[in-house]
Amino acid sequence: MGGHGSHGGHGEHHGSLGEYVIGFILSIVLTVIPILAVVDDWFGKTATIAVLLITAALQFAVQLLFFMHLREEKGPRYNLVTLILGLIVVVVVVYGSIWIMDHNKMY
Repeated sequence: MGGHGSHGGHGEHHGSLGEYVIGFILSIVLTVIPILAVVDDWFGKTATIAVLLITAALQFAVQLLFFMHLREEKGPRYNLVTLILGLIVVVVVVYGSIWIMDHNKMY
């Protein structure tokens, strides 16, 4: 029987130090790139927005794969399904809000 802090002996792999270091370095790089792109004005407005969106998506993937252990889930992938549902809700709310603001005749 596992104690309070154990995972019940399910044999879950939570990554090695090397994986955490790689994830940490990738996170830093994916944070510094957009900062420098904006502060040093590397690109035009549209390209800067594209860089911000791409690095944000990559940062999201790094966090999921290296720190949230999404790739290591065995059996039913409840975390992945929950994540996908959450992303769908966010996209619908954001797109719906933009659509409503764009089609509002009041302004």
